[in-house]
Amino acid sequence: MATCIGIDLAWGARGRTGLAVLDAAGRLVASTSVITDSDVDAFLAPHLGPDVVAAIDAPLVVPNAAGSRPCERQLGDVYRAYDAGAHPANRSRAYLDPPRGAVLAERRGWALDPQVAAGCGSPVAVEVYPHPATVALFGLGRVLPYKAKPGRDLDSLRTAFDALLGHLERVAGPTLRLDTSQRWAQIRLAVATARRKSELRVVEDEVDAIVCAFLAWLWVTDRERMRVFGDVETGYIVVPDRELVPPASRSASARSGPARPGLREAIAEAAPSLTGAELDRVVQAVRRSRR
Repeated sequence: MATCIGIDLAWGARGRTGLAVLDAAGRLVASTSVITDSDVDAFLAPHLGPDVVAAIDAPLVVPNAAGSRPCERQLGDVYRAYDAGAHPANRSRAYLDPPRGAVLAERRGWALDPQVAAGCGSPVAVEVYPHPATVALFGLGRVLPYKAKPGRDLDSLRTAFDALLGHLERVAGPTLRLDTSQRWAQIRLAVATARRKSELRVVEDEVDAIVCAFLAWLWVTDRERMRVFGDVETGYIVVPDRELVPPASRSASARSGPARPGLREAIAEAAPSLTGAELDRVVQAVRRSRR
C-alpha cells in the first residue's frame, strides 16, 4: 500500500504550507505547517519512496496564459452553488509560471498524470481541492466557513472549525486513527482555546493538508468513486464523486456539522491528560479571554 501525503501548498513562497502523511495502513503519522521550500523538503524526506501518492491543493498543470482552466469551469458548474468553486489559475500570475506545485513534484520525480496507477511503484501527485471535497464527503449543503476571511468573527470561525473537525473524525477518523493521534488532540485543543483568529489560522493549513492526505488515501483505495474534472493536458482537479445534497442557504452553513460540545467537554476531549484542576484552570482562562 502507498504512503499518502497531503499538501496544502501556498501558491507563493511566502505563504504557509500544510503537510500531512499517512502510513501504508492509512494512519496519520505526521502533520505540520511550514513556510520555506527547505522546510517542506525536510518534512517530506523521511516519507518519500516509489509508492508515494501526494494529493496537492494547488494548481499543478497550468498551460493557459490567461483566464481559467476548463477543469475550474467544469467544477464550478457543480460546486459554485455550494460556495466551493475554484479560483482561476493561469500563467499571467508569476507564482504559476511555472506552478509551484509542478516544480515541487518534478523535484521529487512525481508524475502529474492522474492516469498513472497509484501505489504501484511510480510516485504520483494529483491536484485536489478541499472545499468541494468536504461538501461531497461530509454531505454538506454549503462549504463550511472556517477560513479567516473579513467579516467572520472568532466565535463563528470556531463553530465552523468545530464542525469541520467533527466531520473529519466521523468520516476519516477511523482510517486516520485520529482518536489515538497526539497531534490531532493538540489541534483540537488549539481550536477550543483560541483567543484570536490568528490562532485558528495557524492550524488551518495543517487541517487542510490532513483532508488532502485523506483524499490521497481515497485515490488509492476507492478510485472508482473519485471524479477527475479536466485532464492532464489542460489541467485537472480530483474530487470525491458522491451524491450531493441540495445547496443550503449561507446562514445554515456553519450549522452543517455535529452539535458543538461545551467548552469543558471540548477541552477534555482534546487534552485527556489534564487533571480536573488543570482542566478547570484552562476553561476559566478561555472564558476570561472571551469577555
